[in-house]
Amino acid sequence: MHIFPEFENKHLIEEVRKKFDPLYGLVPPHITLVFPFESQMPTSRLEKHVRDTLVGVCPFPIHLKGITATLDNHLFLNVKKGNDNIIELHDRLYSGLLRGFLNRRHTYTPHLTVGRFNAETELQTALDNTESFEACFDIVVTKVASEIIHSNGESTIEFIVSLVNS
Repeated sequence: MHIFPEFENKHLIEEVRKKFDPLYGLVPPHITLVFPFESQMPTSRLEKHVRDTLVGVCPFPIHLKGITATLDNHLFLNVKKGNDNIIELHDRLYSGLLRGFLNRRHTYTPHLTVGRFNAETELQTALDNTESFEACFDIVVTKVASEIIHSNGESTIEFIVSLVNS
């Protein structure tokens, strides 16, 4: 499950991803809510779970700014506003039907990945290259999407659930 933000200045994110993210061109920029998992679960059952768990969640604004690195050699565009809302979506989605898929070895930190590296030296080069990246990204989150990731890395949207003002 993801948020696929449609920022007006999305091309700035894509310029960074083109240089540093091997998933550029395969998966659009996204904020992951539920990490990929394998299951024989019917789409209808998963969609019902998502719809049920998101009842009462209203659209909310997010603001992203600043690129930092992780200990596992990823480059993140950081969520500066909307963290709590995104974490709430994550927690709701990992309840019930998806509880068994939650990896508790990692603390969930909302972010948009803009780079992935095999070596620390490559990561440091990317950090140096993005040091002056000061762009801000703002939208109102109105929907959550489920995707299927194919063996070649490409993704297909499986279904979309809209957040409704209550």
